[in-house]
Amino acid sequence: MTQTTVDEYKRAWEAQLLAFEDSQHRGTIQRLLQGARRNRLVIAGTVLGLVVLAGAVLGPAVLGSDYESQQLRNIHLSPFSTADLPDQTRHFYLLGTDHLGRDVAQRLFVGIRVSLLVALGVTVMSMILGILLGLVGGFSGGWRDRTIRGVTDFVWGFPLILVAVLFAGGLGEGLFPVVLAVGLVNLAAIARVVRGEVLVLKEREFIEAARAGGFSSGRIMFRHVLPNILAPTFVLASYYVAVAIIAEAALSFIGLGAQPPLPSLGVMVAEGRNYLQINHWESTLPGITIVLMVLSVSLIGDGLRDVFDPRLRHEAKRMES
Repeated sequence: MTQTTVDEYKRAWEAQLLAFEDSQHRGTIQRLLQGARRNRLVIAGTVLGLVVLAGAVLGPAVLGSDYESQQLRNIHLSPFSTADLPDQTRHFYLLGTDHLGRDVAQRLFVGIRVSLLVALGVTVMSMILGILLGLVGGFSGGWRDRTIRGVTDFVWGFPLILVAVLFAGGLGEGLFPVVLAVGLVNLAAIARVVRGEVLVLKEREFIEAARAGGFSSGRIMFRHVLPNILAPTFVLASYYVAVAIIAEAALSFIGLGAQPPLPSLGVMVAEGRNYLQINHWESTLPGITIVLMVLSVSLIGDGLRDVFDPRLRHEAKRMES
């Protein structure tokens, strides 16, 4: 048998294998999409998330984004207040002003953008590196698996705040150290979960069929294993988006995240905590916004978990009955 014939045989074998997997995926995806459309948690989380996202996108466009402008004559105004500006024009403050006379609504919507930007950066970093490390470690085994598992367990053992302080001390204050610190801890968690999924998948029949076809380990990992681990990984990532939002707010609250004059929800809560008796809205509104953002992502994650893992849903029903 010539090399050309062997190559043609391998291509035909892989084509049949991929066609079989694709047919299985299409049926699974259709069922999952139907389940997601009927899941109340997914619907509620999506609606709430779209409201928050609309505020981040449309808020600065409608109200303006001059979050640095200070009007000391108009400090601590309550929501739905109007006041005169230096040019003798009347300005409507939708959510009032803070201790420096800055528009809380403008700062709030820009702060949502900052939180979403950090969450996006953390999620992309942790997803790419976590999937890659977990995939290589779980499929390869041996010293690679031991090394990756040891590193991820080591990182996972450190408290997030400690990692953030170390990064802030080495790289300086700002959002970049926050993204690195939170992303590093999150990718360790994702790598651990991906590794466990890969250990189960690599013993499945279709992987054995791919090995029998003579395909390389890299080709099997990225063509056959990777598509089958994305669903649980996306569910896990939805939870860590919420973790990233909370971590960014907490680190900004203690001065390690976003630095003035850049508004951040955590910074706004920290600045307003000294004036709770004068105007509690300065801290309450950004705090409520953090809760709504985390709640929307958590609802979506819970709903996707129920859709992707029906065993949990059936177990919950059994316990209720």
